[in-house]
Amino acid sequence: MKLPLLSSNKILKILKKKGFSVVRQKGSHVSLHKKVNGKTLLVVVPRKNPIKIGTLISILKQSEINREEFLKEVT
Repeated sequence: MKLPLLSSNKILKILKKKGFSVVRQKGSHVSLHKKVNGKTLLVVVPRKNPIKIGTLISILKQSEINREEFLKEVT
């Protein structure tokens, strides 16, 4: 299934629901952290509307969330 175009606010909301917490915002980029099995995942989300698909794919890789899991949260 194709990934939808989403705003940064919607993506941030989903990431927070998945256990990420905002650590800082520098300019138009928000940094989120999550501790998993002794390592820290860092995800950077730009404040844009909408987020491009390539950027969303990169965010999903950084957060180690698969497409199906992410799409369940969108709908």
